[in-house]
Amino acid sequence: MVSSTVFSLAALVALVQGHGLVEAPAARAPGETTATICGKNMVDFYKADGTSYPEALMRNANWQQGVTEDCDLFLCKGYQFEDNLDNVHEYSTGDVVDFKVQIRIPHVGYANVSVVDTASNAVIGEALKVWESGYADGAKFPNLPADETSFSVTIPELEGKCAEPGACVLQWYWFGQGQTYESCVDFTVAGAEE
Repeated sequence: MVSSTVFSLAALVALVQGHGLVEAPAARAPGETTATICGKNMVDFYKADGTSYPEALMRNANWQQGVTEDCDLFLCKGYQFEDNLDNVHEYSTGDVVDFKVQIRIPHVGYANVSVVDTASNAVIGEALKVWESGYADGAKFPNLPADETSFSVTIPELEGKCAEPGACVLQWYWFGQGQTYESCVDFTVAGAEE
């Protein structure tokens, strides 16, 4: 009983301290496969407030319960492609993708949007958009620069990569004051061949 109470308190803290996520295009969300690979505690924690971050989860004494070696909290927060099969966006090279980001509590830091190879958790090519420093500066809240919450990226030539669903994501990554925020948009590139 004490363990579930501690976890419930941690979930309430997450509600108060949640910070940022991609609202559009539709991004990965946790489901049954995520619970199987990363544990039900993790899924419950993030469902309490989808804007929280892995470092907050890892401060919970029970967070590792049910976690397998395939869980990577620093790739799409551990959210699994299999929970998002019906949410794969199809783009072509040169397509412009509009993003809308919700920043609840700003933490000044670094941010980018990149194409990430999910097998290696590595960025493909150059970042599509970069904020070197000063991203989500709390001194400017609630009047953050529009470019930090509403912006576009262009799908680059990916040399045959990202043809298969689940192979790549567009990842919004924000590192602010020791806290990592990620949202992943599953996509394929139309006409790409491997």
